[in-house]
Amino acid sequence: MKVLRILGLALMAVLVVLPFGWVLLASLKTSHEIVASPWALPATPQWSNYAMAWREAGISSYFVNSLIVTVLTLAILLPVGAMAAYVLAKHPFRGSKTIFGAFLGGMMFPNLLVIVPLFVLLSQMSLLDTKTGLIAVYVAYSLSFTIFVLTGFFQTLPDELGEAAALDGATDASTFWKVMLPLARPGVLVVAIFNAIGLWNEYNLAKVLLQTEANTTLPLGLERLTMTQHYQSDWGALFAALVIVMVPVLALYWPFRDKIAETMVAGAVK
Repeated sequence: MKVLRILGLALMAVLVVLPFGWVLLASLKTSHEIVASPWALPATPQWSNYAMAWREAGISSYFVNSLIVTVLTLAILLPVGAMAAYVLAKHPFRGSKTIFGAFLGGMMFPNLLVIVPLFVLLSQMSLLDTKTGLIAVYVAYSLSFTIFVLTGFFQTLPDELGEAAALDGATDASTFWKVMLPLARPGVLVVAIFNAIGLWNEYNLAKVLLQTEANTTLPLGLERLTMTQHYQSDWGALFAALVIVMVPVLALYWPFRDKIAETMVAGAVK
């Protein structure tokens, strides 16, 4: 049984690492090498592919747009989600379970079903094709997952901590900001990483709500670059752009992979 488990994990590792390794190699090849010998090592690493993707293909502006949208979304989402989760976990009231159930329902609601109403709503609010409108939509759509995870994490924190803070004269707000939230930092970190990865790669909402080049995010930029390369056949620049998109996600996830597993387990145990 142990051998089968090891073989299964090894197979999963190969299925994950092999495609990324191939994309990395392809990003350092010429278009002719990619087509003629897709699995061979590059004869001479073409670092110019990255310069081509970053400057001439416009990946730099798409990168900045995605960074702005992701960071500002998290800056609004995490405090709001943490406050809501804390109230639902530590200060239950009549109807709190119904509200929590509504948030859980939001996790199961496909965003494709609300794209048309969102388009009309943002158009009426003059927020269509703006980063502000996209950030507002991302906050609303990500709130369900954030509250779900943080509620479970806050429930694992001892109630005695809040009671001790109250005896010392702390208000509910100061108890949250100075006692509970610092203790919930691992949970907030996990939620931030998962949301950041999802926002960084989000395509459907951005495709409908963004229309101009100035506000284009990375997933949309990659789509446009792919269409362009069908005519220019500069496949090396396309694969270099893919690497540029993937590296920030890996750099964010890899250092905290163990902490993520520990925190998710802690939040699941009541």
